[in-house]
Amino acid sequence: MNKLTKKELALLLSFPLLLAACSGGAKQEAEKEADGAFKGAISKPLVTDIYTADPSAHVFNGKIYIYPSHDIDAGTPENDNGDHFDMKDYHILSMDSIGGAVTDHGVALDIKDIPWAGRQLWAPDAAFKDGTYFLYFPVKDKQDVFRIGVATSKSPTGPFKPEPKPIEGSYSIDPAVFTDTDGNSYMYFGGIWGGQLQRWKDGKYDANGSKTDLEDDKLPSLNAKIAKLSPNMKEFAEAPKDVVVVDKDGKPMLTGDHDRRFFEAAWVHKYNGKYYFSYSTGDTHFLAYGIGDSPYGPFTYQGAFMKPVVGWTTHHSIVEQNGKWLLFYHDTEVSGGKTHLRNVKVTELKHDANGKIEMIDPYSKK
Repeated sequence: MNKLTKKELALLLSFPLLLAACSGGAKQEAEKEADGAFKGAISKPLVTDIYTADPSAHVFNGKIYIYPSHDIDAGTPENDNGDHFDMKDYHILSMDSIGGAVTDHGVALDIKDIPWAGRQLWAPDAAFKDGTYFLYFPVKDKQDVFRIGVATSKSPTGPFKPEPKPIEGSYSIDPAVFTDTDGNSYMYFGGIWGGQLQRWKDGKYDANGSKTDLEDDKLPSLNAKIAKLSPNMKEFAEAPKDVVVVDKDGKPMLTGDHDRRFFEAAWVHKYNGKYYFSYSTGDTHFLAYGIGDSPYGPFTYQGAFMKPVVGWTTHHSIVEQNGKWLLFYHDTEVSGGKTHLRNVKVTELKHDANGKIEMIDPYSKK
């Protein structure tokens, strides 16, 4: 199947993009389809008074803290680069357990307080070490290049104070920090298209480079990056490396393999001594994963584990609390299908007897 057809199918899976292309009776019919999907949703939005997306969840001191993007309707025209995702700050959510009350702790970091920031405060993550909480965030600098910054606090809910400069050697989007059982921490990051990862393919930023890496289906696809963090959690201890994801024959994923290849939203969790690297396939909206024996991989592709949500792409996190594994994700139920106004949800994630992640259909409720 050629690339154009795959992208057309992806658009059909994304009701909001279909709405934008419809009018009159066709638009009403598409709205009914979206409403029908939400009626079968397996979980409800965690909060409805603000829009939240891209949830990075962690358990600190037995309690769940969620570090999401804060979607707003900024009035920015929609385009392929995602300029309409024009976020300005972060709110942190917390809950004692799934099904319990969710607390919005208010603004934890505002873009105006980041000295080097230009625009677009995208999906963050958090970590904890030696009494300090670290908030990692991507934002475009004043030259409109995505970099990754870090801010600190003595509280998991902030407020967070940003460092005066971005992390040296950082770029692109979607930082995700995994701390291994030996205490070493690693940052995974990167996203193509509006996330600019393809502009760094030769090690230096090329503003006039390829729009994406989707221009030659037969080339190996771009993958996320990984860098070990220094002991102070504010710097890279090494130059970023490619995360290696291969198929079961040991071959790399190809650019045209839209249902399996990495697009954005890297996450790592450890289960029964194995490392699980999961990610979004982006324009086809699946969550997929590979399993490896090292934080660096190689990760052998295992399959998709979540079907597409209603809304553009999927961004998730996986965390364990009290022996139960949880998947945090988002869709667009609160906004009725607007791609840039999303809401965070959670459902249980299960590993089978062989360690495989069982498939989740976000709209399979009977």
